[in-house]
Amino acid sequence: MVRGNSKSADASVVVNNLKSRLERFILKVKPEAPGIGAMPDSRIDRLTYAVGDVHGRNDLLVRFINGVRRDAEALGERPRIILLGDYIDRGPASSAVLDTILALQQAEWCDVEVLIGNHELFLMKFILDVSNVGSWLQHGGLATLGCYGIAPPKDRSDPEALEELREDLLARVPDAHLGLLADAKVYFIAGDYLFVHGGVEPGVPIEEQDPDTMLWIRDEFLQSEKACDYVVVHGHSAKATADNLPWRIGVDTGAYATGVLTAVRLHGTERKIVQVRKTRSRAA
Repeated sequence: MVRGNSKSADASVVVNNLKSRLERFILKVKPEAPGIGAMPDSRIDRLTYAVGDVHGRNDLLVRFINGVRRDAEALGERPRIILLGDYIDRGPASSAVLDTILALQQAEWCDVEVLIGNHELFLMKFILDVSNVGSWLQHGGLATLGCYGIAPPKDRSDPEALEELREDLLARVPDAHLGLLADAKVYFIAGDYLFVHGGVEPGVPIEEQDPDTMLWIRDEFLQSEKACDYVVVHGHSAKATADNLPWRIGVDTGAYATGVLTAVRLHGTERKIVQVRKTRSRAA
């Protein structure tokens, strides 16, 4: 087991930051959201691209980012990129995805908004309480362990084994990765649009929404014609094709399994669904 003694002090800071972040969910502390009236045409304040669940597909994320840059340069505008959560788990390269996002945050040609997904919350909860390991590992966490070179516990009911797993995570996962997840937002509002991982509870004011619900909700939100006074752009609920409805845009097309990463491009009152696909290998 790799202990990473030189990181022990930094690890304690990261854990405290994660604990503070999780408490925000428990206490339901949220930023206030501005209200708007009726909107006949949804409008965004600037050129914006919102991308759905990446789940370890760094190859697709890099191709998407390169495409955004080319498109924005052709328009002569500085773009905003909104990442809708679920960067880790299931796919093969969770660590590389987080590295790509960190590099993107430092890029001078764009602005970036990073939102949290339920899979990031899985990881955070495990670090804070090892008894949460089952939920995480059963939903793709094994792939994340693998990309950091960590073996899964032989006995998930053994507290000592789970504590060793936690220590391995804190030793092997860069502090910058954990800090990125701890700093991620629950939602982001721009113009007539609200961006969130899962969705919103219909009829509940944004400032009264439960953050946990905003990461997990599905049926009640998806079946609502108009869940709130914003057009909601979300991931989380994977479908073969994107949803582009008057009051809801869903851009999770199961990239880790389908090889199709989907986003929406918003420019003024225009919307456009954009996708990148895995490249096909050619026989020699």
